Amino acid sequence: MAELGDAKKEEESKKIVHTYPLVRKCDMQDEMKSEAMELCVTACEKHAANNEAAARMIKEMMDKKFGPSWHAVVGEGFGFEISYECKSLLYMFFGGNVAICIWKCS
Repeated sequence: MAELGDAKKEEESKKIVHTYPLVRKCDMQDEMKSEAMELCVTACEKHAANNEAAARMIKEMMDKKFGPSWHAVVGEGFGFEISYECKSLLYMFFGGNVAICIWKCS
């Protein structure tokens, strides 16, 4: 019986990790938003152990698709306050606690 109680405690203490993208703030048009989200997910899956490489991939691809000057931050536990062009901000989470913020600022 004690084993059953221990297993319940372990289940309660486990964190729920969401593997789907969770958008916190976005003011992009729907088409741009879906392309940007797809790109972010692809970059984070490809460079799971290297957030810097994922951010570089996101920035370069957004520059190619939508023109310069895109900026990208990928990581855990960061805050930000930015100035950006209207209709060009995406702040989302992927894989639980990895945050991605992309914006355009010329």
